Amino acid sequence: MNLLRTLADVVGSPNVLTGDDAQPYLTDWRQRYRGRAQAVVRPGSTAEVAAVVRACVAARAPMVPQGGNTGLVGGGTPDDSGDAVVVSLQRMSRVRAIDTANDTVTVEAGCVLQAVQQAAREHGRLFPLSLAAEGSATIGGNLATNAGGTQVLRYGNARDLALGLEVVLASGEVWNGLRGLRKDNTGYDLKHLFIGAEGTLGIITAATLKLYPLPAAQMTALAAVPSLAAAARLLERARAAAGAALTAFEVMGSAPLRNTVETLPGLRMPLPLGQPWYALLELSDAESEAHATATFERILAAALESGDIADAAVARSLAEAEALWRLREGIPEAHAKRGGNVKHDISLPVSCIAEFVDSTNAALRSRFEWIEPIVFGHLGDGNLHYNMGTVPGTPIDVAFAHESGINAVVNDAVHARGGSISAEHGLGQLKRDAITRYKPAIELELMRAIKRTLDPLGLMNPGKVI
Repeated sequence: MNLLRTLADVVGSPNVLTGDDAQPYLTDWRQRYRGRAQAVVRPGSTAEVAAVVRACVAARAPMVPQGGNTGLVGGGTPDDSGDAVVVSLQRMSRVRAIDTANDTVTVEAGCVLQAVQQAAREHGRLFPLSLAAEGSATIGGNLATNAGGTQVLRYGNARDLALGLEVVLASGEVWNGLRGLRKDNTGYDLKHLFIGAEGTLGIITAATLKLYPLPAAQMTALAAVPSLAAAARLLERARAAAGAALTAFEVMGSAPLRNTVETLPGLRMPLPLGQPWYALLELSDAESEAHATATFERILAAALESGDIADAAVARSLAEAEALWRLREGIPEAHAKRGGNVKHDISLPVSCIAEFVDSTNAALRSRFEWIEPIVFGHLGDGNLHYNMGTVPGTPIDVAFAHESGINAVVNDAVHARGGSISAEHGLGQLKRDAITRYKPAIELELMRAIKRTLDPLGLMNPGKVI
């Protein structure tokens, strides 16, 4: 109880949550992981975060940093021991500064991604990180997991958008690395230690991020394609024709699309669901809508002639474009409503993806006759959400009962092709042990050495990543 009194002195009693008040912070978004904690503490400034860390270190209390609690691998959920303190950054939500001449924005870790996008837009700029949970995911969580999303093809992951960080270290000291520099060769680039570390090395409290000019026009199209190989050829054609203007290229199997349209009200397919695959393309044109339209027409006309697409629908308004994106972004929600599925967040060279899906689907079906692949994702950057459901009439619990066997087939197939078993969701609790099967021993030891150096007491988000 001495620790809770100290924490209350630091952040105020209303911001130290226990009992029922703490429960929403102790279960992950997928309802898969449920933990216990001494308390949930909600600091309102970097100085308060540092004081919270020092208090927890003195009490030898583990700390679990948490942003919007939208993660998919249990990285922000405490274990069941009840020893941890969950450090929620949600009160730290200020946009500290926008520098339009330098094209940067500095925000606190609890700032919701959508709020950063809006702040940039109000200043005539684009912050391009975009993902389905952007209305609740926070910048700190995005950086801690190196989030990807739909525009990685053009702008890169969260790591590529960060110029500087402010971090509270495991000692309670504050490292202020909020530099808006695109060139700084003065030694190790320390920010990259904390991006993607899922709070295991320190707590990100603020970041300086890159901004871009708003495009003159954005256009979106949905294309029906006969195979993943054809989708890959369409991607190659679109890249050649549009270059950097091609900001997104998503693929979706017909099964997840059909489930989404049937499950979520208000959604409709502008094309018949008669093809096995669908591609969603977005162009962000720096010149004009007319130029974007002409580029799209050249891409789609050539693909139709070659047989790489069977049909296409081009959005003619912002509302139509948003409706197309809701089809893609609604897939996880629709499948959650249907009971979920066995999830895999994988990355592969684009050149391997069609063969991987065909051969791995066949391998899984030969072992589990009831399995139904639910495949969609970011083909443009080689990231697939290669999820496994069940055919109609088979409860999803059957898939969950065979999860370890399914995971072994998928992960081994990914590894054999030089891929990664975690493209954008992180390792968290879900893949912490699995990664030891695929990473070289020297790489794991380097990670452990960094962890020992920066967190010698092992109090920063223990049980996650490594």
